[in-house]
Amino acid sequence: MIEVAFSILIIIVILNPAILSSLTGSQAPMAVVKGESMLPVLREGDIVFTYKPDPSEIRVGDVIVYKAYSNKLIIHRVVDVKIVNDKYYYVTKGDNNSGPDVIYFDVVNNRPLGISYDRVVGKVLSINDVIVKIPYLGYISLWFQEIRSSLV
Repeated sequence: MIEVAFSILIIIVILNPAILSSLTGSQAPMAVVKGESMLPVLREGDIVFTYKPDPSEIRVGDVIVYKAYSNKLIIHRVVDVKIVNDKYYYVTKGDNNSGPDVIYFDVVNNRPLGISYDRVVGKVLSINDVIVKIPYLGYISLWFQEIRSSLV
């Protein structure tokens, strides 16, 4: 009986973004992988969980979710961390991409620095360096997005 109650509680928390957001500190506590840029670690349709750590807790090798200038969410790995004027910037790259995400970088004094901490939605949850994910379930969300965009 306890297992059933715990399972129901987990489902309620996962299905209620407001509860999950308040627990994790992330504005997007779950994100759906779209595309192939993070293969082979993450595949399209995977759901990942995020939390918002302090800027100093995001390190090289971590996977983060950040907002592009179009407000689209990007899920990529941190390959370098820069601190300029006490602000953190993260150089990111998809595991399956040939180079860093330069087109999304913040530019300061004509220098592309990386993704500023202000644009980081969250760090992808991992346990012992293994990303916590739900495979395939995100296809439902991607399917609804496709339907919505075709109706507009």
